Amino acid sequence: MKKLTGSFRYTQWDPWLVISQILCVQCLLYLSLGLILALLGTLVGDSRTLDHIFEYHEIQVRDAGGRVVITAFVINALVGAVVLWYIVERTKQCMDFSCTWHLIHLVTCWFYNSQFPVTFSWWMLNVACATIMCVCAEFLCLRTELAAIPLSLGPKTDL
Repeated sequence: MKKLTGSFRYTQWDPWLVISQILCVQCLLYLSLGLILALLGTLVGDSRTLDHIFEYHEIQVRDAGGRVVITAFVINALVGAVVLWYIVERTKQCMDFSCTWHLIHLVTCWFYNSQFPVTFSWWMLNVACATIMCVCAEFLCLRTELAAIPLSLGPKTDL
């Protein structure tokens, strides 16, 4: 049963939709992060592995490899905003999906490294990327939601 809330859309709790959106966002963002890392690694002449995605010690500014990883994560946050715009399409849910992606990434890194990430650079990068993804996605979704809706294209009728 659909109910009318305070917005222009009908809403209904659909857990399968939410789960499929989370899985889709997760897969697309890991795919794009891998492709961005491979592209940037090719440009600087360095090979990339899964460690660059999940190993939290790789995120540091001391050498070019660490800066490439940081750049890839920031670019991926911008890609993530576009992904949320196309898949989620709701301003109110952008923060939820952005935080969900980063929470799942935290758990994945935790299991991959067999210990909880404790480096300051890893936490700062992920907080910054979650913020970038959320704010940019909200901006894109809000522009779409606030777009003018044409009511009539036909001739005016006097009542």
